[in-house]
Amino acid sequence: MKIITPAAALGAAILLAGCATPASAPKPDYDAMLASMLHASFRDQGIAKAQRLQQDAANAACSKAMGAALPEAQAQALREAAAKSVRWPADGKFLGDWRAGEKLAQNGRGMTWSDKSAAPDANGGNCYNCHQITPGEISFGTIGPSLLHYGRQRGVSDPDSPTSRAIVEFTWTKLYNSRAFSACSEMPRFGHAGVLDEAQLKNLMALLLDPKSPVNQ
Repeated sequence: MKIITPAAALGAAILLAGCATPASAPKPDYDAMLASMLHASFRDQGIAKAQRLQQDAANAACSKAMGAALPEAQAQALREAAAKSVRWPADGKFLGDWRAGEKLAQNGRGMTWSDKSAAPDANGGNCYNCHQITPGEISFGTIGPSLLHYGRQRGVSDPDSPTSRAIVEFTWTKLYNSRAFSACSEMPRFGHAGVLDEAQLKNLMALLLDPKSPVNQ
């Protein structure tokens, strides 16, 4: 006859109790926990405001997707909304000064709590952080595609000509709100978000499209 010790009996009871415990405990609301943590960690300071934590429809959808592709109907709706947000130059002219555009592309400052002004002219474009732009640049990011010879490769010898109109408008839209082409684009929405003003956008346009710009040499 097999003798069951008190210790063995206690172990069996614990095991049975564990099996009887409901396996479907409620899952924590991680989204709510994250939102609470962010709002507790950030505050208004200088020109940097906590309202930046408020996501628009595109940011919310892309954050929730966590890198996965959005359903096509949802992505299309976001692209259409982004396209509608684009504002063309008030005077109908798309190109400014490529020299000012080069300085803007090199400039990575702006929109931090230590900046003294919230005006767009205090911001840089920080383009080299993601792109190669001019042949003389020895340090540049590779998150985005190379923009070297951008205008020349697209046959833009005269940006004001009717034949160049499509690429000019495409480039302006891409700078203004890149989500008009890709719903979850990681490129800054320079115009839509008020990061750069119209004059600055024109200068970046000239850097990319002016035949005299070092981009197209």
